Formats: sequence, structure tokens, C-alpha cells
Amino acid sequence: MKKLKSYQYERYALLCKASYPEEFDHTEFGFAVAGRRDVKDASGRVSIRVLWGEKKEVVVVFRGSQSLPDWLINLAFMPVKRRFGACQYRVHWGYSRLLEQPSPPVIMDHEDVSEERVNPTMTVFNRLVEVLTPLIKQGKRVALTGHSSGGAMAVLAADRLERLYSGSVKRVVTFGQPGVGAWSFQKKYLLHQRTYRICCDLDIVTFMPPVPGLYWHVGKMLWLHNDKIYENVSEHFRLLKTLTSWLMMPITYHAMGKYIRRKDFFDRH
Repeated sequence: MKKLKSYQYERYALLCKASYPEEFDHTEFGFAVAGRRDVKDASGRVSIRVLWGEKKEVVVVFRGSQSLPDWLINLAFMPVKRRFGACQYRVHWGYSRLLEQPSPPVIMDHEDVSEERVNPTMTVFNRLVEVLTPLIKQGKRVALTGHSSGGAMAVLAADRLERLYSGSVKRVVTFGQPGVGAWSFQKKYLLHQRTYRICCDLDIVTFMPPVPGLYWHVGKMLWLHNDKIYENVSEHFRLLKTLTSWLMMPITYHAMGKYIRRKDFFDRH
């Protein structure tokens, strides 16, 4: 499994942050002017941005929970059976629904309209595949990223896409992602060696859904805590170490390192 490089981490993190506001200038991130397509959810809001440029990589950014209905979908965590060809597994109903809800067509300023594009019965995932198919056929590979429920969507979409186009997924990077699949999904997931799940300190969402043993995470976990990166540590270790840090915090403030500041810190006073 290749390491996730710092510039890749920063790029995906910034794209995930930028996916929340309605205004989004993809050219600021180096993508081509015509290298963007949006995918909307059933309410007409942009939930996925597909971005590309001259490089052989397409970046798919999934927006996370932003409204009350978005947050409620996190609570619909009963496992549901899904089948793709000969493969069958159980996943989180709410996150699966985010990909299977109807999606209206989005016509960008630089595009021509075809009859297929105005089909009102297509799902969010169908729309995504519609955008990615010609890009994959051009030789581009796909990186998927998302924060919170957007990360959950990224994992589910990546596995489905890899089953449609083997070798098309370059990597999956999620931030603060909850669990998305039962043991059957964890066992059959195709992209363990290309998936990075970023967790930060005691982010409660990364422990969701709150039913031990019901859902299993996939890929490699990178836990950011106290300026260190821990790989694939257990949930119990994360909880214990974070609580210990909180208890020790008054003592650590006495350390000399806390008193050493940049020169310009005092120059401003």
C-alpha cells in the first residue's frame, strides 16, 4: 500500500472544505475551465463535484452533511442488502440511499445538451457514472474524497465504480467518515489497499453508527493526534489515548515547549 503524501492530503482536504459553500471556483485548484461537472441530489443541491484537468486524474468530491435532513440520514443506519453482479453485501441504508436518490440533470455553461442528459429518473450514482465513463475511457483514473457522510458516499461509490471499470479507481481518501458497511462489505470491498480513512482526535462521527460490531471500516486508518499520525490503531486505543491527553493537559501546559514561540509572536505585542 503506497503512502498518502502530504500534498495529496492537503489537496483533498481543501477540496472537501470547499465543497460546502455554493460558490466554488474549481480553477483555483488547477483544474481546467471545462473540467468540471456537478451532480445534484433530489433536493437540487450539489452533492458531488467531478473535477479534472490535463493530468490523468479525475477527482470526485462528495459533500458531507450540511442540513437537518442530511444529519438525520446518519441515523438511518439499519443494514440493507445490495447486489452488484455476483457480489452481495450489506451496507448502511442512509448512505446507500444518498447514492440511489433521484438526481436532476446539471448543464454546465460549456456543455451541449443531449436527450440522455435530461432523463429525470437517473440516480445520483448513475449521473456520476455518466460523467466518469468518457473520462475513464480516455485513460484517466479516479480519486474519490469526501468529509463525514460524503466520505461514506465516496467509499460506497468507489467500490461500485471499481466493479464497473476494474482498475479505474486510483485512491479513496475520506475525512471524519462514519462506518458504511457490515462485515460482508468489509470482506468484499475491493479497494483496501487504495483507501485512506483520516480521523482526527476524538471525532465522534468516526465512531458512528453507535452499535458495536454492526459496521466495519475499510482501508487504512490514519489517526491525527497530538501532532502525530497513528496507523490502524483500535477504537479502544484512540479513546483511551485521547482521554489520557485530556487528563494530562494541565501538566503539559507547563512544558517548556509551550513557552517557546516564534519571534514574530512577541513582535506583534
